[in-house]
Amino acid sequence: MGKRLLFLILFLGNLLYVSAQEVKVEGYFLQDSAKLGERIGYVLKASYPKEKQLIFPDSVYDFSPFVLLEKKTFISSTKESMTVDSAVYYLSNFELDPSLFLTLPVYELNRYDSVTHFPLEAELKLKLTLDSIPEQLVFQENNVYQPIEKKWNWLLFGGIALIAILGLGVFFWLFADRIKKIWNERNEKRRWKRFQKRWAAATQNLKNENSMNAADELLGLWKGYMESITNLPIKEWTSSEIGEKLEDIRIFSSLRSIEMIIYAGKTSEIQEASDYLLEVAQEKLHEKLSKIKHVRANH
Repeated sequence: MGKRLLFLILFLGNLLYVSAQEVKVEGYFLQDSAKLGERIGYVLKASYPKEKQLIFPDSVYDFSPFVLLEKKTFISSTKESMTVDSAVYYLSNFELDPSLFLTLPVYELNRYDSVTHFPLEAELKLKLTLDSIPEQLVFQENNVYQPIEKKWNWLLFGGIALIAILGLGVFFWLFADRIKKIWNERNEKRRWKRFQKRWAAATQNLKNENSMNAADELLGLWKGYMESITNLPIKEWTSSEIGEKLEDIRIFSSLRSIEMIIYAGKTSEIQEASDYLLEVAQEKLHEKLSKIKHVRANH
């Protein structure tokens, strides 16, 4: 009976010793909630007999649904044949689940195999940035206009300007002569209308006054217009030279009729001479316009 009691006492003592020598693993978060993407710490601790060899997870371990940012380990401490190891895993969460759970293993290495020890799952809750969403949105009233800074896109502006300049250059290169001819034609027509009005006024003035000044003004007006439209030195020629150069004796007689008022003070048929000189000027205008149109058609 005494032997049995002694055996029982030894068995229980050995059992208590083995129980005290077993591996204990603990894991928990340093905070109970975190925002999306926030850096959080997870503590992993293990106490075990000093003769055992334990390994904590490293960076190659799958920490899903968390992302490992950093691992920080601490120096082991041994007291009364028990060793304590600990590490802090800094993680981040990008999941939208309201609660996430994590448990990291600790590996006990034996001679021919290994044993995996897991702590209880640790819970981490997602912290919302808004405490609550109001049922009705309230907007702050503000009737003050805020200035908006205007920024020029100089690269785009320069590109458009360059294209415009090149386009205009090509346009004028292709159509410059044609535009010039059209402009000259319209300019000659406008000048003819001005000449007609001045000629009619000068002719009427000569009829009314029948003076040397009026006659000289009428001749000067005709010679000036004819010189501009024919590019001939009409003003430098005498009346006989003008009739000879233009091959029209009637021009000479018409000019002579008006000159008689200047040099001899005689009056003559002013209207007939005036009408013919105007007719000659109009013919020269039509000749010039025909030349302009002919050159434009060839281009």
